[in-house]
Amino acid sequence: MALFGKPKYTIVRVKRKDIPEGLWTKCQDCGQPIYNKTLEESFKVCPKCDYHFVLDAYKRIDLLIDKGTFKEHDAQMSSLDPLEFRGPKSYLEKIAKDQEITGLKEAAVAGEGLLDSERIMLAVTDSRFIMGSMGSVVGEKITRAIERATEQRLPVIIVSGSGGGARMQEGMFSLMQMAKTSAALYYYHKAKLPYISVLTNPTMAGVMASFAGLGDVIVAEPKALIGFTGPRVIEQTIRQKLPEGFQSSEFLLEHGLIDMIVHRKNLKSTLSQLIDYLSCS
Repeated sequence: MALFGKPKYTIVRVKRKDIPEGLWTKCQDCGQPIYNKTLEESFKVCPKCDYHFVLDAYKRIDLLIDKGTFKEHDAQMSSLDPLEFRGPKSYLEKIAKDQEITGLKEAAVAGEGLLDSERIMLAVTDSRFIMGSMGSVVGEKITRAIERATEQRLPVIIVSGSGGGARMQEGMFSLMQMAKTSAALYYYHKAKLPYISVLTNPTMAGVMASFAGLGDVIVAEPKALIGFTGPRVIEQTIRQKLPEGFQSSEFLLEHGLIDMIVHRKNLKSTLSQLIDYLSCS
């Protein structure tokens, strides 16, 4: 008997069964794998670290508007190419590609519906479509939503998710939308109607410098990146190291740029309470 010639352990090779793809999502903040069904049930918020994943425009509408009550406006409006912009792809090719990927005609969806039985005007920008940047169509949709709300004396909520600001492919036509949306809000404010701006990750550049920063109440989701330009560009410009958490919603709340941070699961009820309060004031 070869007692001393035997191995101290036995190697067992088990054939791994293939795990179906698309069942799990890795948290972009803490790295935790999350079962997709669990992620959907938690409003696409990581159950471990509370990281708020990006929501597309229609899921955002479903989160806020009472089921079956949303009526979209200007749904078929789509961008032209006034500058005949050329890059690695033409502007129209880029638009067509993002339309195919997202199922959207443009980076903004606007319309009216009921929020806890209160009729409101809602506009949402979607960062999946050319980073939610503001071209002529996005500016026109938001302006029309504000003007309709002024005429009908409705509260306005705009949910911003834009990492692209003004759209370079439209040049000055895009920059004009900052003034146009701000002017529409000026007349809305003169009518003494309530506007709530909701900032999500990311809300940057021309969007933040126009309608997103003009709310009577500015609400942000946790850990959202909010600002005019990214921290790396700022550091390279001023040649200084920025404070920890600079441009996060928590940092901006502490320094007075926003009014409150609200977890996604509480967003609808909080907005409902704010509308009730602002409408009575």
